[in-house]
Amino acid sequence: MGCIVAFNYAAWVARYPEFTSVQKQVAQEYFNEATIYHRNDGGGPVPTAPIQTTLLNMMTAHIAARYAQSQGSPSPGAAQDANSLVGRISDATEGSVTVRAEMPTSLSAYQAWLFQTKYGADYWQATIPFRTMRYLPPRNRGGIGAGIGPLWPGMGVRSS
Repeated sequence: MGCIVAFNYAAWVARYPEFTSVQKQVAQEYFNEATIYHRNDGGGPVPTAPIQTTLLNMMTAHIAARYAQSQGSPSPGAAQDANSLVGRISDATEGSVTVRAEMPTSLSAYQAWLFQTKYGADYWQATIPFRTMRYLPPRNRGGIGAGIGPLWPGMGVRSS
Protein backbone atom coordinates (compact mmCIF):
# COMPACT_ATOMS: atom_id res chain seq x y z
CA MET A 1 0.00 0.00 0.00
CA GLY A 2 2.80 2.44 0.81
CA CYS A 3 5.62 3.73 -1.35
CA ILE A 4 9.35 4.34 -1.24
CA VAL A 5 10.99 7.64 -2.18
CA ALA A 6 14.58 8.85 -2.48
CA PHE A 7 15.92 12.06 -1.01
CA ASN A 8 16.23 14.98 -3.44
CA TYR A 9 18.48 17.62 -1.89
CA ALA A 10 17.70 20.30 -4.51
CA ALA A 11 13.94 19.92 -4.02
CA TRP A 12 14.32 19.91 -0.22
CA VAL A 13 16.39 23.12 -0.22
CA ALA A 14 13.98 24.73 -2.70
CA ARG A 15 11.11 24.04 -0.28
CA TYR A 16 13.12 24.92 2.84
CA PRO A 17 15.60 27.63 1.75
CA GLU A 18 16.54 28.31 5.37
CA PHE A 19 18.62 25.11 5.18
CA THR A 20 20.83 26.11 2.23
CA SER A 21 23.83 26.08 4.56
CA VAL A 22 23.25 22.38 5.35
CA GLN A 23 25.63 20.33 3.24
CA LYS A 24 24.13 17.76 0.86
CA GLN A 25 25.66 14.76 2.66
CA VAL A 26 24.50 16.00 6.07
CA ALA A 27 21.00 16.56 4.70
CA GLN A 28 21.04 13.00 3.33
CA GLU A 29 21.91 11.75 6.82
CA TYR A 30 19.01 13.77 8.27
CA PHE A 31 16.72 12.16 5.68
CA ASN A 32 18.02 8.72 6.63
CA GLU A 33 17.25 9.53 10.26
CA ALA A 34 13.80 10.76 9.25
CA THR A 35 13.03 7.29 7.90
CA ILE A 36 13.39 5.97 11.44
CA TYR A 37 10.42 8.11 12.46
CA HIS A 38 8.48 7.90 9.20
CA ARG A 39 8.35 4.57 7.41
CA ASN A 40 9.88 4.57 3.91
CA ASP A 41 9.96 0.86 3.09
CA GLY A 42 6.80 0.56 1.01
CA GLY A 43 4.72 -0.87 3.84
CA GLY A 44 3.34 2.33 5.36
CA PRO A 45 -0.08 3.88 4.93
CA VAL A 46 0.97 6.76 2.64
CA PRO A 47 -0.43 5.94 -0.83
CA THR A 48 1.47 8.31 -3.17
CA ALA A 49 5.07 9.32 -3.74
CA PRO A 50 4.39 13.09 -3.64
CA ILE A 51 2.75 12.82 -0.20
CA GLN A 52 5.49 10.48 1.06
CA THR A 53 8.16 12.91 -0.19
CA THR A 54 6.46 15.89 1.45
CA LEU A 55 6.13 14.12 4.81
CA LEU A 56 9.72 12.88 4.80
CA ASN A 57 10.96 16.33 3.81
CA MET A 58 9.04 17.83 6.75
CA MET A 59 10.62 15.31 9.11
CA THR A 60 14.06 15.97 7.58
CA ALA A 61 13.56 19.72 8.13
CA HIS A 62 12.47 19.02 11.72
CA ILE A 63 15.66 17.07 12.40
CA ALA A 64 17.80 19.69 10.65
CA ALA A 65 16.19 22.48 12.69
CA ARG A 66 16.73 20.63 15.97
CA TYR A 67 20.42 20.17 15.24
CA ALA A 68 20.77 23.75 14.00
CA GLN A 69 19.21 25.02 17.25
CA SER A 70 21.59 22.95 19.36
CA GLN A 71 24.63 24.14 17.38
CA GLY A 72 23.48 27.53 16.16
CA SER A 73 23.23 30.38 18.67
CA PRO A 74 26.55 32.09 19.33
CA SER A 75 25.76 32.60 23.02
CA PRO A 76 23.19 31.25 25.50
CA GLY A 77 21.38 34.60 25.69
CA ALA A 78 21.33 35.24 21.93
CA ALA A 79 17.99 36.00 20.35
CA GLN A 80 16.34 33.23 18.39
CA ASP A 81 14.79 33.65 14.97
CA ALA A 82 11.09 34.49 15.34
CA ASN A 83 10.32 31.67 12.89
CA SER A 84 11.64 29.11 15.40
CA LEU A 85 8.87 29.96 17.87
CA VAL A 86 6.40 27.08 18.20
CA GLY A 87 3.32 26.91 20.41
CA ARG A 88 0.71 29.31 21.71
CA ILE A 89 2.09 32.70 22.72
CA SER A 90 1.45 32.86 26.44
CA ASP A 91 3.26 36.07 27.35
CA ALA A 92 4.65 39.06 25.47
CA THR A 93 6.30 42.29 26.60
CA GLU A 94 7.57 45.17 24.54
CA GLY A 95 10.41 46.81 26.43
CA SER A 96 13.48 44.60 25.95
CA VAL A 97 11.23 42.26 23.92
CA THR A 98 10.10 39.07 25.64
CA VAL A 99 7.92 36.43 24.04
CA ARG A 100 6.99 33.14 25.67
CA ALA A 101 5.23 30.23 24.02
CA GLU A 102 3.68 27.23 25.70
CA MET A 103 2.54 23.84 24.60
CA PRO A 104 -0.50 22.06 26.00
CA THR A 105 0.35 19.67 28.83
CA SER A 106 -1.79 16.96 27.25
CA LEU A 107 0.83 16.15 24.60
CA SER A 108 2.44 12.74 24.32
CA ALA A 109 6.23 12.55 24.43
CA TYR A 110 6.31 12.09 20.65
CA GLN A 111 4.07 15.12 20.08
CA ALA A 112 6.19 17.25 22.41
CA TRP A 113 9.32 16.17 20.51
CA LEU A 114 7.70 17.05 17.18
CA PHE A 115 6.33 20.36 18.43
CA GLN A 116 9.85 21.64 19.17
CA THR A 117 9.90 22.98 15.59
CA LYS A 118 7.33 24.31 13.17
CA TYR A 119 8.31 21.53 10.75
CA GLY A 120 7.49 18.84 13.30
CA ALA A 121 4.19 20.54 14.14
CA ASP A 122 3.35 20.62 10.43
CA TYR A 123 4.32 16.95 10.13
CA TRP A 124 2.03 16.02 13.02
CA GLN A 125 -0.90 17.86 11.43
CA ALA A 126 -0.21 16.44 7.95
CA THR A 127 -0.09 12.85 9.20
CA ILE A 128 -3.53 12.89 10.83
CA PRO A 129 -5.15 10.84 8.03
CA PHE A 130 -2.44 8.20 8.38
CA ARG A 131 -2.64 7.87 12.15
CA THR A 132 -6.24 6.73 12.31
CA MET A 133 -7.08 3.12 13.00
CA ARG A 134 -7.99 1.07 9.98
CA TYR A 135 -10.45 -1.77 10.35
CA LEU A 136 -9.43 -4.94 8.57
CA PRO A 137 -12.30 -7.41 8.51
CA PRO A 138 -11.40 -11.04 9.19
CA ARG A 139 -10.66 -13.13 6.14
CA ASN A 140 -13.57 -15.36 5.28
CA ARG A 141 -12.35 -18.82 4.42
CA GLY A 142 -15.71 -19.72 2.99
CA GLY A 143 -19.12 -20.72 4.26
CA ILE A 144 -21.20 -20.09 7.33
CA GLY A 145 -19.24 -20.29 10.55
CA ALA A 146 -15.94 -19.82 8.74
CA GLY A 147 -14.68 -17.78 11.67
CA ILE A 148 -15.11 -20.75 14.04
CA GLY A 149 -12.21 -23.14 14.10
CA PRO A 150 -8.54 -23.31 14.92
CA LEU A 151 -6.89 -20.03 15.82
CA TRP A 152 -3.32 -21.22 15.17
CA PRO A 153 -1.96 -23.53 12.51
CA GLY A 154 -1.69 -27.11 13.68
CA MET A 155 -4.49 -26.69 16.17
CA GLY A 156 -7.12 -28.96 14.69
CA VAL A 157 -10.79 -29.19 15.48
CA ARG A 158 -11.66 -32.54 17.04
CA SER A 159 -14.85 -34.31 16.23
CA SER A 160 -16.31 -36.93 18.56
